[in-house]
Amino acid sequence: MSTTAARLQKIMYTAEATATGGREAGHVTTSDGRLEVDLSAPAEMGGDGGPGTNPEQLFAAGLAGCFQSALMSVARRQGLSADDSTVTSRVSIGPIGDGRYGLSVDLLVRLPSIADRSKAEDLLAQAEQRCPYSNAIRGSVELSTTVVA
Repeated sequence: MSTTAARLQKIMYTAEATATGGREAGHVTTSDGRLEVDLSAPAEMGGDGGPGTNPEQLFAAGLAGCFQSALMSVARRQGLSADDSTVTSRVSIGPIGDGRYGLSVDLLVRLPSIADRSKAEDLLAQAEQRCPYSNAIRGSVELSTTVVA
């Protein structure tokens, strides 16, 4: 299977994480030791619902942080502030047919400092173009962004 992906012009940073044991009762550690977590499958997916996190939560956390950073950057470039914004990322997993699974993502964004809804929606659209996570999943993961009051 061949895909056309944007090539990095320069590698600025590489994160490295190693998983053992899979999503059911696994463990993930980053090479620098800053992140070390146990994995548990959610009860909703037939797992034990144990105390560990899961890949979807880790992805949601990374996407929320990255998207908010892109949003703040886009706002600053326009002389606006999104420093009081919050981004809630909801990552869902489910079957897509033929025994395969996929993801969908809903980003709920609060922008208290941006009163004009159309301006806020424009900032979200620009942030979606800037965010590396959004760029990575475009065309393969359903993504919706919503300005919430």
